[in-house]
Amino acid sequence: MSEAPSTFGVRLGVDVGSVRVGVAASDASGVLATPLVTLPRAASVTALARLVDEHAAVEVVVGLPRSLSGRSGPAAEIAVAYADELRAVLADRPRPVAVHLADERLTTVIASRNLTDRGVRGKRQRSVVDQAAAVLILQSWLDREAR
Repeated sequence: MSEAPSTFGVRLGVDVGSVRVGVAASDASGVLATPLVTLPRAASVTALARLVDEHAAVEVVVGLPRSLSGRSGPAAEIAVAYADELRAVLADRPRPVAVHLADERLTTVIASRNLTDRGVRGKRQRSVVDQAAAVLILQSWLDREAR
């Protein structure tokens, strides 16, 4: 059985898309990730900072999209810029909140397939696929940290 991460507290996982940003949250023990919300991309950094405060999050994990060969493209540059902007917004907090980048190869594809397998299609799928991808990003991070 794996152990929880050493720091107690909620972690947020983030899947940055061109239109929407999916957010997932862990339990305070850092064992299980669950979907939280989908934010419109335009105001998402401010809204995400509010979620960090509301959930007293200790870490934020932003998905870093890479190709199968490991190369970074335009989507990765967007994720890095997003993480940098979030770090800047969170910098003035009295309690430090780490912002990490985590490899998210194929998470949206896997999330979409999982939703399709469960009968979630079309407009409904588009509204939750980013949350589902954020869950995969965060759960992968939690599992790695527990080793």
